[in-house]
Amino acid sequence: MPTSQDMTTDLDAGLLDALQHQVAVFARRAEQTRLGGVGQVRNSMDRAAYLLLNRLDQEGPMGVKALAAGMGIDSSTVTRQVAPLVDTGLVKRTSHPEDGRAVVLQLSPRGLARLEEVRSSRRELMAKVTGGWTPEERESFCTLLTRFNSALSARQAGLPAEATEASPTS
Repeated sequence: MPTSQDMTTDLDAGLLDALQHQVAVFARRAEQTRLGGVGQVRNSMDRAAYLLLNRLDQEGPMGVKALAAGMGIDSSTVTRQVAPLVDTGLVKRTSHPEDGRAVVLQLSPRGLARLEEVRSSRRELMAKVTGGWTPEERESFCTLLTRFNSALSARQAGLPAEATEASPTS
């Protein structure tokens, strides 16, 4: 099996340097946008909150363990991240229908409205940023970014990069 040194010498080091630099710039720009530096401050949302609310919207009510497993993070992290969402009324905690001791997390109507507001703002930003792109270029970029995120997720889980081609969970 090739070592990581073998892998980087097999690939163009200059291209890998450019790629890692562009990923770092992307991360900074994404954070600036989230904080309102580029977009609208009123529609900014913490990344963890957005991902939690989005998952609850896409998959419905679920327990902390299921939410954590689906996002690839531990239960204590979900509990900590959900607390302010419950406090602000974006997420509701209810008892599990079959086990009253277990807690189920559910997107509240207020949470759904807030999520839709942020999604709409982000869609508008994506439309502006990629305004000069063809539909094929947008699709290709989305496909490659999804593949990149999936490979990072697989690596974090200790799997080979090829092990997952599905959408990333977090």
